[in-house]
Amino acid sequence: MTSDSTRRLLDLDLPPETLDLLKSAPRVTVADTHDELIELAVRDAPDGEHEVTYDVPGIGPVTEATVCRTRNGICANYTEAYMRRRDPDCLVIGDERPTDKPHYTERFGEDFDPVREATFDWMKSQPLAAFAFYAGLPSPATQALVIAPDNAGFFALGLALLQGIVPVEELPDDFSPKAVIYVAPPFRHTHFDGKQVVVHNRRDGLHELFSYNLYPGPSAKKGVYGVLLNIGEEERWVTMHCATVQVVTPYENKVVISHEGASGGGKSEMLEYAHRQPDGTLLIGRNLETGEVRNLTLPQGCDLRPVTDDMALCHPSLEKGNGRLTLIDAEEAWFVRCNHIDRYGTDPNIEALTVHPPEPLLFLNIHGRPGATTLLWEHMEDAPGEPCPNPRVIIPRKAIPEVVRGAVDVDVRSMGVRTPPCTAERPSYGIIGLFHVLPPALAWLWRLVAPRGHANPSIVETAGMTSEGVGSYWPFATGRMVDHANLLLNQIIETPEVRYVLIPNQHIGAWEVGFMPQWITREYLARRGGARFAGNRLRKSRCPLLGYTPGSMMVEGSTLGAWFFEVELQPEVGTAAYDQGAEILTEFFQRELKAFLGSDLLPTGQRIIECCLDRGSLEDYQRLLDLPFLEPDDH
Repeated sequence: MTSDSTRRLLDLDLPPETLDLLKSAPRVTVADTHDELIELAVRDAPDGEHEVTYDVPGIGPVTEATVCRTRNGICANYTEAYMRRRDPDCLVIGDERPTDKPHYTERFGEDFDPVREATFDWMKSQPLAAFAFYAGLPSPATQALVIAPDNAGFFALGLALLQGIVPVEELPDDFSPKAVIYVAPPFRHTHFDGKQVVVHNRRDGLHELFSYNLYPGPSAKKGVYGVLLNIGEEERWVTMHCATVQVVTPYENKVVISHEGASGGGKSEMLEYAHRQPDGTLLIGRNLETGEVRNLTLPQGCDLRPVTDDMALCHPSLEKGNGRLTLIDAEEAWFVRCNHIDRYGTDPNIEALTVHPPEPLLFLNIHGRPGATTLLWEHMEDAPGEPCPNPRVIIPRKAIPEVVRGAVDVDVRSMGVRTPPCTAERPSYGIIGLFHVLPPALAWLWRLVAPRGHANPSIVETAGMTSEGVGSYWPFATGRMVDHANLLLNQIIETPEVRYVLIPNQHIGAWEVGFMPQWITREYLARRGGARFAGNRLRKSRCPLLGYTPGSMMVEGSTLGAWFFEVELQPEVGTAAYDQGAEILTEFFQRELKAFLGSDLLPTGQRIIECCLDRGSLEDYQRLLDLPFLEPDDH
């Protein structure tokens, strides 16, 4: 944090408003390293605790968060339970460019320009902190800058961990930010009735992002995601919402699985080793009606080499022309949710990593005490006896054991769905078996509807079955749904060697299963070299939207039977409840897919959606997108 850095920054080709803001502020701290932001995060902590407080007109002092330095990093906690999860409706558009997202004028009844100017005026009165970074891959198109009040150092630290930080002295002379993030927390109270709001303002050659809250989810993380998606729209490529892992079997075979889905769909969990019971077995599930439990003996699991945790760049420069999908991590650190870690020993790998990290971490929504060790299982409470469902830790990518550096080719793309219990008395869409194999056309449809699912822990609560939106990244996108639908369809067509599976979590019919289905499926698919099945080894699912099921499977000598694959066979469910669940699923698909129809949708996509609206068969979907899917029959 030197005056030399400040002078160097002001000498660069900055947008006029940015330059004026930095010159007008009473003080600007330019950070070049994570360590400098760590110091800033707890600068005002005479008694060990730094309060992030602002004087809000008409209200008085408002403390947004408290921050302390602990033995293993920085711990920040929000004073409001609402601020501990992402509001799914936080994104609005401040410009007039094509979009399917709500315009600022539609939501708030006024133009954004006066609020934009008021934001600059407020920031000019504040001591500020700034640093430079690249959004995703370093390139002239991804040069970016963040400017925030300097007492919100923990927020800046979170963004710097997630996207990296570039010392000003190392910036090229022609550095000219194509994205600028402005942070103004008091506007949440003065203009937005206490709600999380993030305004994307797309201008010629510049993407302005105005963050009016201090939770990194919608702003530092998903805000940058929105910038990358906007670049991809213009250049015709996708940043996928997925976790990717290279799975190495005990026989040293390697399979790369990329797991997509809405928040809570199991992306982070795909990078975790299966949770074992004290005797070493895996608890497949517990029957909610009978109390029966089923275990799986797996003497040796596969080794995991993580690749991406949430955001994956599928840039054309990575393509190899081999029919597979090539991707690379878009982040420098991972925003790991740890609500499932509620006691010591639940996940020894991540617990050990966070208790003794190689460098300081950032903890959110977890109890922290100055000078003590922050423990992942000590979650903040939203109310007495109600632990926050979204405790987080930001872990630098380079600290992850066995992490893969560079790009990988994907063998299997899986889609995760949070499912409720389904029984004869309470039918629901919890009819998805342990895993299903999807034809490419159906895989595309699942990526268009991306169910948010049951009891989502990462966002403010929503009722019923709702969609996270196209690609499961739609809450962060700024453009049109149909453009992303076309991008995803072309991506599937151009990568015919990839196979697709669907995996539930939380429940399979009457069985409570947590994330065990994807852990078991990962072990099984890796051992068999991917999701390549002969047609005579699969059965058609009773619900066509669920593709095919293997019916049963054997892992290391242990067999999982039909109850976990064909949910209608469970005595607690039956065909009548299953069919009601299938109807819920079908109506959800039909409701969501109608929004994509129109002249701008690719003709192939139009036919696939119309097939769903007409309740087409599995054979219909396969004919509409005739890509390699099933292997020749075994004899």
